[in-house]
Amino acid sequence: MKHQAMALLALLGLVACSQEPGADFNEANARAAAQRWVSGEFTPSTLSKEQQLAEMEWFMKAAAPYRGMQINVVSETITTHEYEAQTLAKAFSEITGIRLKHDLIQEGDVVEKLQTQIQGNQNIYDAYVNDSDLIGTHSRGNAVIPLSDYINGEGKAVTSPTLDLQDFIGISFTTGPDKKVYQLPDQQFANLYWFRYDWFTDEKIKKQFKDAYGYDLGVPVNWAAYEDIADFFTNKVNGDGTIDGKKVYGHMDYGRKDPSLGWRFTDAWLSMAGNGDPGIPNGLPVDDWGIRVENCRPVGSSVTRGGDTNGPAAVYALTKYVDWMKKYAPREAAGMNFSESGPVPAQGAIAQQIFWYTAFTADMTKQGLPVVDSEGKPKWRMAPSPHGAYWKDGHKLGYQDAGSWTFLKNTPKERRDAAWLYAQFVTSKSVSLKKSITGLTFIRDSDIRSDHFTQNADRYGGLIEFYRSPARVQWTPTGTNVPDYPKLAQLWWQNVATAVTGETTPQQSMDNLAKQQDDILARLERIGYGGDCAPKLNPEQSAQTWLDQPGAPAPKLADERGKPETLDYDKLLATWKNAD
Repeated sequence: MKHQAMALLALLGLVACSQEPGADFNEANARAAAQRWVSGEFTPSTLSKEQQLAEMEWFMKAAAPYRGMQINVVSETITTHEYEAQTLAKAFSEITGIRLKHDLIQEGDVVEKLQTQIQGNQNIYDAYVNDSDLIGTHSRGNAVIPLSDYINGEGKAVTSPTLDLQDFIGISFTTGPDKKVYQLPDQQFANLYWFRYDWFTDEKIKKQFKDAYGYDLGVPVNWAAYEDIADFFTNKVNGDGTIDGKKVYGHMDYGRKDPSLGWRFTDAWLSMAGNGDPGIPNGLPVDDWGIRVENCRPVGSSVTRGGDTNGPAAVYALTKYVDWMKKYAPREAAGMNFSESGPVPAQGAIAQQIFWYTAFTADMTKQGLPVVDSEGKPKWRMAPSPHGAYWKDGHKLGYQDAGSWTFLKNTPKERRDAAWLYAQFVTSKSVSLKKSITGLTFIRDSDIRSDHFTQNADRYGGLIEFYRSPARVQWTPTGTNVPDYPKLAQLWWQNVATAVTGETTPQQSMDNLAKQQDDILARLERIGYGGDCAPKLNPEQSAQTWLDQPGAPAPKLADERGKPETLDYDKLLATWKNAD
């Protein structure tokens, strides 16, 4: 997905993995290859060896009409996709006889190639892994093949009988308002709260915190507690904000004017504050971007049109982001982008981070890091994100990224069929558990609940417990309310950046963003983009008219802090396990 892509800048540019099955391909060789892969690399699996071999046999037979073809696919550069391009592509070619070129590029470039292929009507790639955040775009346009139609129609012969769509934990994220599945999840991760469990359970530090604030140090339930903990570690722990003689900080973030700054906000920061309405997956009728939708039609972002992009909750969210970064994060954080800030917590000076992507889990568990103990187990944990003052029960509480296979109508049928086989191969139960272990970006419930992760859960800092818990449904990607993700998403980082630099106040930044979003919605309305689900803007009324109505946008709270609340992490974990 997008965020770790930026963290792997050493792989900038096009990385290709081209596999040659060889002119001497035959079924005996393919079966021998399948036996070798199943006995070696594809271990462990939730399937028995016999079931794996049967699945490989199906791929070999289904691929027969496409042997000798070279198909071209693309995804962003993250550990999971590297594993696919460097390992699984080779296995696929040896077993099926289809040559595979799997390119790895930055996420923004994936979207650009996708748009170029749509607009230019020329086949650049035979399949794309792009975020499910584009589900509102794909379902309203006419460029993407609905997989629901494809697997029951022209793609039936190349659809695996063991695909098991219901096993994919993100399948609801790739389903449009018409209830059709448009994309197949390939990797998935959430943003959660991250903290130094070893410090939070240190009796001396716990006593200092309780003496200073009057309540127990623990996982913050709300932003008031997060703010107190940030202040404590930055300024007060051991009298001077140091642990073992080293300066520590109670918060980490990034603020450079860069496209990655937009991810920080479109990836559910406003919903954590309480923007929009309750309702899973994205808030009804006002979603976590502040866009009001009526009968699948976006009708406005601005408060004057019934939206919440510039309402009190959104302004509060942006204000807290700027204030915390200035007060409690390392000074250099404001000049960092996502890729530069990502490794900082692993360096050992950060006590907590409110908005941390679980895609970094693998990089945070490497032997020798100051945040890993002598047995290779993490000194840190992850937990549910604290919520802001406007948040209510039923709101979403965070973001999950679901990079998903996407197929375009202008790809020639035989190339699309062959690429669909590869997409199913790299998400199949034969390989998905090992892929999950490698990249820690789960897609199948059966993998999450496997014996392997039961036995090794303590190596992942709470990640397995989170994904097994009922809480995970409160973490969702951008939903169907956003009708043109590429156009709308770019507005966010440009407007947030001016609040970071002080060029605009948080209110002015969100006012500008809301107006610009409405301008794009108006253009989409004029061209009828989305048919029955095209935008249809509400007429403007006074902001007070909408603020006086129930639900979002909510009026400004007299007390935007509230009473701080924390939870004991181990008790929280026990609650999750009992509910599992």
